[in-house]
Amino acid sequence: QKYLSQPFFVAEQFTGAPGKYVKLSDTIRGFKMLLDGEMDEYSEQDFYMKGSIDEIKK
Repeated sequence: QKYLSQPFFVAEQFTGAPGKYVKLSDTIRGFKMLLDGEMDEYSEQDFYMKGSIDEIKK
């Protein structure tokens, strides 16, 4: 659920977090990784306000 909470440009003034562009191909790859169980080791909070799935894996 929190994977979709990426930092949007329109929310920048409210969150203080800079907006980020995420390529469609990166979003699809991230969802595939989620569905395949590759991200099960991460907590839901790890996904909050991240851009691409690669930011979570850092």
